[in-house]
Amino acid sequence: MDEFAADTKVEWREWGPEAFERAQAEGKPVLLALTVRWSPECREMDRKTYGEPRIAANVNDGFVPVRVDADRRPRVRERYNMGGFPSTVFLTPSGEVLSGATYLGPAGFRGILDSVRESWDGKGEAAGSVPRALQTAAPPGGEVTTRIEEEMIEQLLAAYDEEYGGWGSDVKFPLPRTVEFALVRARDQATRTLEAIRTHLRDTYGGGFFRYATGRDWSDARREKLLDENAAVMRAFAHGYRYTGEETYREVAEEALEYLTTTLWTGEAFAASQAGDDDYYRMEATERETTEPPHVDETVLADRNGLAVDALATYAAYTDDERASRYAERARDHLREHLIDDGVVTHYVDGEETGPSGFLLDQARVLQGLTTSWQVLGDGESAEAIADWTIEHLQEDSGAFTDGPADGPGLCDRTQYPLDTTVEMADALLDLAALTGADRYREAARDAVASFAGASDRMGVEVAGYATAAARVLEPHVLRVGEPAGSDLHRAALRLADHETTVVPDADCEGAELLVDGDREGAADSPAGLEDALTGE
Repeated sequence: MDEFAADTKVEWREWGPEAFERAQAEGKPVLLALTVRWSPECREMDRKTYGEPRIAANVNDGFVPVRVDADRRPRVRERYNMGGFPSTVFLTPSGEVLSGATYLGPAGFRGILDSVRESWDGKGEAAGSVPRALQTAAPPGGEVTTRIEEEMIEQLLAAYDEEYGGWGSDVKFPLPRTVEFALVRARDQATRTLEAIRTHLRDTYGGGFFRYATGRDWSDARREKLLDENAAVMRAFAHGYRYTGEETYREVAEEALEYLTTTLWTGEAFAASQAGDDDYYRMEATERETTEPPHVDETVLADRNGLAVDALATYAAYTDDERASRYAERARDHLREHLIDDGVVTHYVDGEETGPSGFLLDQARVLQGLTTSWQVLGDGESAEAIADWTIEHLQEDSGAFTDGPADGPGLCDRTQYPLDTTVEMADALLDLAALTGADRYREAARDAVASFAGASDRMGVEVAGYATAAARVLEPHVLRVGEPAGSDLHRAALRLADHETTVVPDADCEGAELLVDGDREGAADSPAGLEDALTGE
């Protein structure tokens, strides 16, 4: 149990079949506390609600209380998240949902306790329900066409906030993959959004990026900093620098690199997150210097480190930054040594504690880190093994990827088909197809994208990466370089290729050649010649 649970008086149990068996035997509901180490609300609820003796006694007597670190158990998170953390979820002994909420103070918690008891005493198991996301048998498939990209461009134009930048008229998230989609299709939207992120979500004192802003004008930032979100935003700024040449974007990406390789560096790989603490950020700079900074969760999560490797390698591709290359290599090698075994990725290892394995989230993001590292640094070890295992075990005949093995207590024995992670896997498979020349990876990517194509007209800008993947499936761009990684021609290829093109070092060709859907569109044998060939000058 994590150290924050010490603030409570509840007798928490670990997530597992034993807790649900106990609930069944005693005829009690399960109270699931879904928490994360970076949330101040989780710590506050521990102190004010679960630390209140009478509430704790009621919970211990009338429920089987289970506490889950949502970052360490992503499949539990995706099935029971009530829209934020903490998530307070009451379950039947079979794992169905009786009721749920996010943060609850003592008064609110007492009220929901009474409601759940009344429902459970009156209806028992019949009072439970299964979330809608778990009721769908499979995503709606269809044909991958150019219309998918066109529809997403229309969504960008409709959802863009012309007054403040970003997309949407309420809470503002950085949406880095949407920024990357827009960089090639609606550049003004992309650059204005990058400016808003730089101005409002960048921590100019401690480094890194805050999670999101609660105000439409990017005000009132939520101050937690997660590795995956920081890596994704860093990559978006690196791409922004590649397209615009704007030095400010490179500087922001470099600041993110500094944050990742200092505050979030564990000595072997990257830490999962840094907690938010509004009191700390209200201090004057001189006071902060003598105050302990917010807590860093040093858990090395495979998926987040995969994204960090991807981001650092991308930044190195555009800047030749030696530190970015070195830390990308170190984190990549740590993943290979400790978290990858015959193509199966383990979510985390913490001392004697080993996390679950074989989740699409980890398989996809680690594969993406490895394929980007291969393009930039020239080392593809483990990539094919991860792809082959994932296709064999997690891709259904329909082409859809499941989120992991359908087993475990509660609703973990039900299948989910996550769109975001499917997009990440498809992107990585397309890169791998170009790097290896193996058509099976492109076919698997096409099938995965097609498995959601029937819903493409209903997708919002939050999943613009889906349209990117569809465009890449239809017309893959591959820049093959017949020289090893690090050569002048290879480095020029990395700087000149757009971010949706796969760069293949040490390819079986003379000089460099650009292939568009397999057809040769340009060739060169020098950096200057390559620039001419790609820019049309």
